[in-house]
Amino acid sequence: MKKDIHPKYAEVKVSCSCGNNFVTRSTYGKPDLQIEVCSNCHPFYTGKQKVVASDRVQRFKDRYKKGGISISDVNSSTPAA
Repeated sequence: MKKDIHPKYAEVKVSCSCGNNFVTRSTYGKPDLQIEVCSNCHPFYTGKQKVVASDRVQRFKDRYKKGGISISDVNSSTPAA
């Protein structure tokens, strides 16, 4: 194997804009890293994620409701061969 071709893998202090700080290891190359979003403030991890149902989704649900078929019936049916 060739020597000295891999970047240094060192500890990095990460600081988030929300005030959270933690230490990890990275090949970043600098001792400090500033980030805007971390797992403490990201909506996906905090459970504050907003799911936006568009008008298209509602029209799809209404279309199947009119025909007397529920969406669960569509999901559970077996496809035709």
